[in-house]
Amino acid sequence: MSAKHTILGKLRKSLAGTTPVPDNFDEALVTEIYTYPAEQRIPQLRKLMEAVHTEIHLTSAADWPGLLEKLLQDRQLPGLLIAPDTPHGRRITEHWANNPQLPTLKAYDRPVEAWKAELFNDTPASLTATLGAIAATGSLIIWPTPQEPRLMSLVPPVHFALLKASEIYDNFYQVQQQFAWAQGMPTNALLVSGPSKTADIEQVLAYGAHGPKDLVVLILEDQ
Repeated sequence: MSAKHTILGKLRKSLAGTTPVPDNFDEALVTEIYTYPAEQRIPQLRKLMEAVHTEIHLTSAADWPGLLEKLLQDRQLPGLLIAPDTPHGRRITEHWANNPQLPTLKAYDRPVEAWKAELFNDTPASLTATLGAIAATGSLIIWPTPQEPRLMSLVPPVHFALLKASEIYDNFYQVQQQFAWAQGMPTNALLVSGPSKTADIEQVLAYGAHGPKDLVVLILEDQ
């Protein structure tokens, strides 16, 4: 028998004859004070995210590719990393096909080992989707996938994130219930409120030290 099974066996044996402590969890304590009318979710999220230097833009499902085009050109960004096999990746590819003068699209379609230097040194911006957002904390929920891995939102200096207004949740508890995390925790769910920042020892706030220097969120208001 392994040491693990021996330890667990002793723990279970020690509980014999005991009575479980009642679970007095009160759901209202983590939901009622962090619940918002539908029309307040975007303003609440925006207030908190802009307070930590996140840039927010309201747009629609029809117009977001044009807005993204303008934001890239305003920043004079020469390229954009996309996940070509995602719905938004295909959408932006179609939009770009009609505008050959736009910044170069770069596809994340190979193992990182095959192009690590290019990814880290010559990829100025990326576009990813989100699983939703949390109004109470001003956080995006980023859910990496094999098509859209974590490095897409971590490495490029500018991260553009798509968020559907209908997927802004009131609080973290609501998110856990919505996606049944109690039945199986996700392997790599991320809560992101703003660009990377650190103060380190000298207490001088710097952005972009451990991730994107700029986080730009496009909120799609169409239902």
